[in-house]
Amino acid sequence: MTQPVSPPRGSTGQVAPVGELPAWRSLAARADVRTLSLLGVLAALVVIGGITKPDEFLDTRNLQLVLTQASVIGVVTVGMTFVITSGGIDLSVGAIVALASVWATTVATQEYGFAGILFTAVIVGLGCGLVNGLLVAYGGVVPFIATLAMLASARGLALQITDGRTQIVTVDTVLKLGERDSYLLGIPPLVLVFAVVTVIGWLILNRTTFGRRTVAVGGNAEAARLAGIDVRRQRLYLYLLSGLCCGIAAFLLIILSGSGQNTNGNLYELDAIAAAIIGGTLLSGGRGTITGSVLGVLIFTTITDIFALNNLQTDVQQIAKGAIIVAAVLVQRRTASTT
Repeated sequence: MTQPVSPPRGSTGQVAPVGELPAWRSLAARADVRTLSLLGVLAALVVIGGITKPDEFLDTRNLQLVLTQASVIGVVTVGMTFVITSGGIDLSVGAIVALASVWATTVATQEYGFAGILFTAVIVGLGCGLVNGLLVAYGGVVPFIATLAMLASARGLALQITDGRTQIVTVDTVLKLGERDSYLLGIPPLVLVFAVVTVIGWLILNRTTFGRRTVAVGGNAEAARLAGIDVRRQRLYLYLLSGLCCGIAAFLLIILSGSGQNTNGNLYELDAIAAAIIGGTLLSGGRGTITGSVLGVLIFTTITDIFALNNLQTDVQQIAKGAIIVAAVLVQRRTASTT
């Protein structure tokens, strides 16, 4: 008579149903499907642009412009992805970009040249991120309220600095970065910076302890605290990271426009949040994807470019973006309910 075979030591004795994938493989499969879906949408938009305006949309200069414009909001979106993954939100990113851009382009700042402009933009971004982080992490202020207050304050301060005027950049080394002569193998410097920020952001989120802590805090802050994670300090670091990305984006915007204005970064917060959400980052926290966020940025930028080339009004663009955001959230809710 055959004796029953006992399960190996340490095993629960339970056998996974045939055809059922382990949890991590199932998650990876969903991530791949999401990425492929976003790539499919982006490819479809390229086809639409090529059909409606073939000579203009497929022109090398137009494609370079699309990538350049995506670079500014893309850097902001990388920082936003980290904040949303942790379960937070940052409504002040657009205002921080505006404040950093005008502070970095004052006459006094421009006297210090390229380094002075870059340093000021980054420091202003970090300073605003520090205030947001302290209010949220240690002040106990709800992220929505804290960053909304920063939005109003930063916009007001930017208007006060400029007095409503456009500040023209006169530093040649900054202006030359926006010229075609500075392109490397046909790639604008702004796109290269965006690529570097994206790679670093992906590595931090997916290959470091900092990234794992960010996901843990967003998934369950109390469980993360009991596991030994300093939740408050982690949140402070995340808002500092978001502020840093805003400072870098402000410098890129200065190169792109050759000026500093208090209206810079208008609605960046909505575009960054939308790009992160349609990319697969959960608005409730606990899951984030840099790759998806970047694809979301490219999708929105391409939509804007197609609409502009076809002379469609701005309100139509906003309606389309709103519909995409709602659809993405509904898909997220359906996906979460089936897992």
